[in-house]
Amino acid sequence: MRSIGKIAIVAVLSMYYTEAKAQAPPKIPIDQEQLIERLFPVQDEDIDYEAIYEVLFQLYSNPIDINKADSEILQASYLLSPDQISNLIRYRSEFGDFISLYELQAIPGFDSNTIDQIIPFLTLGNESSGKTQSFWKRVKMEEQAYFLFRHRRVWETRSGFTPPDTSSTGRISSRYLGDPNDLYLRFRIQHARDFSLGLTLDKDAGEQFTWDRKSARYGFNFLSFHFTRYNMGRWKAISLGDFQVSFGQGLVFGAGYSLGKGAETVPTIRRSSIGITPYTAALEFGFFRGVGATYRFKNWQSTIIASSTSRDGRIGTALDTLENTTEFISSFNQSGLHRTPSELATKSQFKELNFGTNLQYSNRNGKFYSGVNYLLTNFDQPWQRSLTPYNQYEFRGTNNSIGSLYASYNWRNFFLFGESAYSQLGGNGTVLGFISSLSKQVDFSFLWRKYDRNFHSFYGNAFAEGTRPINERGVYLGIQIKPTLRWKINSYFDFFKFPWLRYRIYAPSSGYEWLSRITYQPNRNLTAFFQIRKEQKERNIPDSGEPALNYSIQPIQKTNGLLSLEYQISKDLFIRSRVLFSKVDFNSKVTSGFMILQDVQYSFGAFRLTGRMALFDAEEYENRLYTFENNVLWTFSVPAYFGQGMRYYLVGQYQFNSQLTGYLRFARTSYTDREEISSGLQKISKPYQTESTFLIRYLLHR
Repeated sequence: MRSIGKIAIVAVLSMYYTEAKAQAPPKIPIDQEQLIERLFPVQDEDIDYEAIYEVLFQLYSNPIDINKADSEILQASYLLSPDQISNLIRYRSEFGDFISLYELQAIPGFDSNTIDQIIPFLTLGNESSGKTQSFWKRVKMEEQAYFLFRHRRVWETRSGFTPPDTSSTGRISSRYLGDPNDLYLRFRIQHARDFSLGLTLDKDAGEQFTWDRKSARYGFNFLSFHFTRYNMGRWKAISLGDFQVSFGQGLVFGAGYSLGKGAETVPTIRRSSIGITPYTAALEFGFFRGVGATYRFKNWQSTIIASSTSRDGRIGTALDTLENTTEFISSFNQSGLHRTPSELATKSQFKELNFGTNLQYSNRNGKFYSGVNYLLTNFDQPWQRSLTPYNQYEFRGTNNSIGSLYASYNWRNFFLFGESAYSQLGGNGTVLGFISSLSKQVDFSFLWRKYDRNFHSFYGNAFAEGTRPINERGVYLGIQIKPTLRWKINSYFDFFKFPWLRYRIYAPSSGYEWLSRITYQPNRNLTAFFQIRKEQKERNIPDSGEPALNYSIQPIQKTNGLLSLEYQISKDLFIRSRVLFSKVDFNSKVTSGFMILQDVQYSFGAFRLTGRMALFDAEEYENRLYTFENNVLWTFSVPAYFGQGMRYYLVGQYQFNSQLTGYLRFARTSYTDREEISSGLQKISKPYQTESTFLIRYLLHR
């Protein structure tokens, strides 16, 4: 029995908690923008943020049982330091299970900001309480069941939607096959740690809405589905349809996303073994389609996956010595776009089979775990790339196998972790590191990685400077200092080398990157920070036409800065002011970029309005500036600002009733330095671009 003294402590803490109304703090929504800026990598390339957020959304939809979670699961939230995790587990060991989330206030090192951030991801755990009814009755009555429909469109006419031209040779120019509407439909029903059932349909702008089995188009261009059951006796998870897998440090199974170098400089370097999760994004690659299952017995668990799916690619042909024609894959198409006849010709051109397994052991207290991974990938056509100087060691053939050994150990305030993998052609990939709370005020992280030039991992997503873990060596150091409750300093330094050639870098090269952020938060309503980031890499010098050594390279230096002030004026009114700048130094030329923006968010009754006005001036594309934009529910926008102009948007949200909520977004970018936008089929013959997004969500059982 729980002691009367502990219950009394919880009662006292509940009385002092802000707006306390029950034994558990109210479930508050995740601040999407705060998650992006804290956890996601520093943005300097086009990244599918919706796919990244979907994985974190799985964690939110299946909150952590604070009474059962070990250090590995708690670390997966990226919201707690090693010291806080150790203190939480120690508190639970000494005082027994939590009887209220208000008890978090009694754990050393848990301040109000930490509690506010972690509570949306936590539950007291009542997995068995709702399982007295039959499974299908639980599905039928589940409150977390909804339909979601989204429409997006750019209203100016792009060249791809104009009538085709005829050249002097009589050739008709290519145009988009479909209309300019972007359509997205999702059905989802789930219960935390019990089940998840979902269907996702997507059609991009320019794609046809048609039923054509030959090209695997069934109305929408992309269809994804899943059915997942959790905690059925010794079966931890069974998933049918589309799913992702994460074990170790992401060298073999990387779950399709990677948190890396960003403003949260310490915890995000380490991957977590979250196992099998449903795939619910609209990105058309990077997931398994088939069956995956995890079986646990005492301190062991075993996972098996089998997947068969079609992939996009371009098929080439060749004649052998007997003049027989053979087909091969000349390139992959990972854009997911099938707007033109040429793009459509790449759709579902070859089959990919995957067979994988994982075996993992963890001790009783959850402080140590170790495991092995294995994945075999087979293509029904050989993959033959066009040889270039930099891709000579890339994968070729029909089969690739990769295996790894990984381990993690929580020793006092240290998280030690590592994984080493070998792929079929002998390439090695290794990650070793640790995260530590050196004191109550200082957290530190270290990571060393080495990826051979012939290391091939199709579903790996380990920590790397490049987009894939290949042809790289590096050392990362991160630190977070909290000298007082109001101040926080985050910094990292990353040094990396590329032993072999890379795209646009036709010689072995090296570089470094560092970031520093100083944050001041005197209270919950006011936050100010200044951030600066500098990166140096090497790149080929543009051909000047004069005699010179082939493939000469020079360093390119990029510096980005950000000054931000956020203030919650009242419960209904929030403002944010920011200044961003960039500088690029390459080949004896220095260019710069600048942007200033103002955000306002206001709520009244069932309405919520969010708006932004931004002015920008970036000399070159290299000076482009990225900043997160508010959008409709579960939709992200992180556009690149370059050139001269103005950007503004307005997002409206209205809750019609407990079941129906609508969202509408209007955005426009106006340029002052050009008369047309983009090029090719994406060209708009006007100096402005107008976009709208409409979304409606209907909850079935509210």
